[in-house]
Parts: sequence; structure tokens; C-alpha cells
Amino acid sequence: MAPIRILYLAHYARKMDWKLLSKFMRHTRISHKHSYLKQALMMIRASLKHNISPLEFYQFGFISQKESEREKWAGTGTMYEFQLQANPIENREILNDKRKFYKAYRPFFRHEVHALQELSSDPSLIDRLTLENERLVFKEAAGQCGSGVVIRNRADIDRSSLINWMRKRKLDLVETYVEQHPDLNKLSPSAVNTVRIFTMIDRDGVYSTLGCRLRISVESEVDNLAAGNLAAAIDEDTGRVSGPGVYSDITRPVEQTHPVTGIRIVGFQIPHWEETLDLVHRASLLQPQNRSIGWDVVITPEGPGLIEGNHDWCKLVWQLPVQHGLKHRIMDNGRYA
Repeated sequence: MAPIRILYLAHYARKMDWKLLSKFMRHTRISHKHSYLKQALMMIRASLKHNISPLEFYQFGFISQKESEREKWAGTGTMYEFQLQANPIENREILNDKRKFYKAYRPFFRHEVHALQELSSDPSLIDRLTLENERLVFKEAAGQCGSGVVIRNRADIDRSSLINWMRKRKLDLVETYVEQHPDLNKLSPSAVNTVRIFTMIDRDGVYSTLGCRLRISVESEVDNLAAGNLAAAIDEDTGRVSGPGVYSDITRPVEQTHPVTGIRIVGFQIPHWEETLDLVHRASLLQPQNRSIGWDVVITPEGPGLIEGNHDWCKLVWQLPVQHGLKHRIMDNGRYA
């Protein structure tokens, strides 16, 4: 195990957001009076022992936790190993490619999704989409964490040059903009705020949910936690937000109310909750060879609809809103479930 985790540590170093790590270390030096050297030694030790990344050492709050609490957190290494078993590489393509995902799960969508190839072969499709929609969303088919997302108003779209514009920016997907439920729009109108539901089909074929979260935009066109937005826990039984909104940036406070709109986050009722749970349940059983998926669901005035499904769903969105580790939910007698 140790050699593997040393390789993980090398991987984290290559992918590290060094500016963010420095920010966390400066904050911790002030708040906990730990020198940079002491933090570095603690960080490396925790990474090797608990299979977490250096940034997660801070995001999980390890700096002030006992070992018994640290054991409960599922970090990047743990999630990689679990998801490799739950969602084998040979089964992931349908989730990796948004074009294939839409084709397979189309009955669960409430908006249109079209590939660049479709637009190229049928110019009338461009005319219809731009005439019928005030806004369109352009994406990379393999994009993640809100990267490569461009939202454009109809007035700003030149239909004659749209294909070249998309190719130049490597945007190979266009979606009709989804209008979210008015209650969610009051909470945060800057983006479509989606519900993330983590699901699991165990080795015996039994379905369950691992958690439900509301992703809340903060003056952003996307709602991803990685883009500086909030996530909050949802009570699965009631559909009410059961805790404050949290950032992945440890220097920012938890939010009981939305920092821009002032709408209270704790106690917020997700509309169409029973239909949302049912939609995700049915979607999970459609391709059961991928056993654990993080579903992104939009809540429209008419009901819920799928946005996407993630085989490598985020451990931060899952655990930070409840402020404790959930590794036990993906373990079975010491082995990955």
C-alpha cells in the first residue's frame, strides 16, 4: 500500500494548485499557529496514512481532528479506488461523453442537447435553436466541473459563423438553456442551481442513495463547488436543506443565508422532491453496470430533469456539507462496496 500512496503523492504534486495550497497554509499559520514546516510534515503524513490529497488535508479539517475522525474521510485516493471498482473503465464511456449520455438517458431530460456534427449536417437546426431560445449553452462533450461552459444570448449569436466559432473554441455540444424553478431562482439567479444525488447499487443489486446535496451558485454562471460556489446537504426524507452552505475554500465562512440574495439556505425546500428521487432511481437502474453515480438534476417549474451523470463524483460535495467523513458508506467489512 505504501508504494502506491507515494505514487499518489507524486500525482498530487503534479496536479497541485500551488496558489491555493499556499493560501490554505497561510490561513492555517495564522489560525492555528503552525509553521509551514510543521504543516508540510503533517500534510504528507496524513496523505500517506489516510489516502488523501494535500488540499484535502485542509478541506477536511485534519489540522484539528483526532485520528479517529480522520479515519472517516474518503479522499481522492480512496474515491479513485472505489469508483474504479464500482464503475469499471470499460463501462464509463456513456458517462464520459455527454453526447452518448444524452442519447441513452434522453427520456429523463427536459431540455435538448445537440452535437456539433448534428449542427454541421443540418443547418436548419441552428435556425430553429436560435429562433426558439433566448439563450443557448455550449459545452465540451468531455468537460467536467463546469469547465468549457459558455452561455450566450440569442442576440449575440451569429448563425452563419456559429459552427466555426464552436470549432475554434473546441465546443462540440449545444444545449437549450434550462429555466429553473422560481424558488431556486429566488435563492440564486446567477446560474441554474442543480441537485446532486449520489446513488449506489451494491454487489447484490440493491439500490440506495449515498447523499443528496444542493449546489448553489454565488455570482457565477455555473454552480460547481470548484468554481467558488456553495453546496448544502438535503434531508432525503423531506427534501429540505438541512445545513448551511459551505465552500471548498477553507478561508471562507459557512453561509446560513445566500451571501447575495439573502435567502435563507437552511430549511430551503427543494421543489418536486419526490419526483426527483424517483427520476434518479429509475435512471440508476437503466445502466446498472455503473453502480455508483453522482447525478446532476435540474428542477424546472414542470419537474426534475437530468443534466448529467458522473462516474467520478466529487468527494468534497459529498462530505463537506455534512462536515464529517462518509467513507463508511462505500465500505463493506473493510473492502470497497
